[in-house]
Amino acid sequence: MGWEFSLLATILVPIIGAFTLPLIGLASKPGRNAWAVILGLATTFFAVTLLPAAFSGETHVFQRAIGLGVDATFVVDGLSVFMAIASALISTLIIIYSLGYIKDYHYQQEYFLMVVLFLGAMMGLVFSANLILMYVFWEITGICSWRLIGFFRDKEVVIKADKAFLVTAGGAVFMLLGFALVYAKTGTFNMLDMRGFPIGGLAVALITMGIFAKSATLPFHTWLPDAGVAPTPVTALLHAAVLVKIGVYAFARIFNYTFVIPGDWQTYLMILGLISAMVSASAALIETNIKRILALSTVSQIGYIFMGLAAFNTIGVAGALLFILMHGLAKGGLFLAAGVIEHGTGTKDITKMGGLIKAMPVTAVAFIMCVFSIVGVPPFGGFFSKFMVIQGIIKSNHIAIGALAIFTALLTLVYLMRLFTLVFLGEARDTSIHAHKEGTPTMVWVVASLAVLSLAAGILVKYPMDLANIAVRDVLGNPAIHDILGVLR
Repeated sequence: MGWEFSLLATILVPIIGAFTLPLIGLASKPGRNAWAVILGLATTFFAVTLLPAAFSGETHVFQRAIGLGVDATFVVDGLSVFMAIASALISTLIIIYSLGYIKDYHYQQEYFLMVVLFLGAMMGLVFSANLILMYVFWEITGICSWRLIGFFRDKEVVIKADKAFLVTAGGAVFMLLGFALVYAKTGTFNMLDMRGFPIGGLAVALITMGIFAKSATLPFHTWLPDAGVAPTPVTALLHAAVLVKIGVYAFARIFNYTFVIPGDWQTYLMILGLISAMVSASAALIETNIKRILALSTVSQIGYIFMGLAAFNTIGVAGALLFILMHGLAKGGLFLAAGVIEHGTGTKDITKMGGLIKAMPVTAVAFIMCVFSIVGVPPFGGFFSKFMVIQGIIKSNHIAIGALAIFTALLTLVYLMRLFTLVFLGEARDTSIHAHKEGTPTMVWVVASLAVLSLAAGILVKYPMDLANIAVRDVLGNPAIHDILGVLR
């Protein structure tokens, strides 16, 4: 199987397959559900088959002219393959979880269409090496998230879905203006041709606005907690697998891989990431809605990823890329566990819960395991990625930022342990919800799988680290990359 076939299959299987789902659903809902899972598994499989190309040490480029001066240019390297595998794997688990979660809801045809199309757009975006092509896939994900957030159709829900669309699409307009400034100076949208080209502060600022809007980073973060009105699998998809990670990936591909940005902007971007992490962590300390707490936690952890990428050194960038995978696994587990809790209790208010560990022991254990990974407790995967990010910040001579990042990690421990304690420990504050049991077997199995993967990714950290090494080599263009595991010893 050639790398070109695997590349096209990774992108086209979910995009084309998504539009077949409603047709199959007209004949058989179980058949549609099975086909959605197969599409997710196939996407993950084809992404994995690109690993030999990523490890070959070469950058593989697929390029075809599509007219109007735009080429369909896709690049297969460590960065794109790393992101594709992480996103496809977590998205597939979320699709499987959805089978039990939304089985009694309306609009299932649209739901599965949008989820799988979302996955396909993400695959197209991570392999894109053309700014316009990236922008097209960027907007497709925005449309999909708009419909998924507005799944329940209530007036309040629709307003919040519209808000998410307006913030992310508005940011994308500024990003497109930044691309136009770059094109005016280079005469091309091909990122491979522009590699190493210095760009000005205005272009960096415009592009950053689009990236921060999509990734829900301060001051564009408010749409993400509001997106908790969506079904839990959707919120997990937005937070853990696809949407907010798009901004992170775009940052790595545009600023780390392609352009040379002004030196002062390294510090500016790192400070913005720190402020986003600290403010959202502080807000999570007083929030009582379980989904909003987890959403604010996502905003905070994305700040860490931006700080690692803004370090512009090997250990920081590698830690940030590894953080994408580790956060995706653990945060996906937390959101899906929250779905089990919400289904069982009928509420998102943690002040009405308590004692649920007796009724939901598997969910409780999986929840605390995912908390340990997010906080950075060894040997969970989150420890290695967060440690490397902080080390990268310090290595870039930003000692004060590194110290505040450690303080923010302590805040993360406080608000997540508060969440676990109020939900699972003590006595039930509402006896009517205490008697409920675990979710459906499929839902609980997926939550437990993500918790186990969060632990396994830490114990077997060498394997994701090897791929992160390749991604960093491709991002920074350094063939003599350091052995990062040696730094950890």
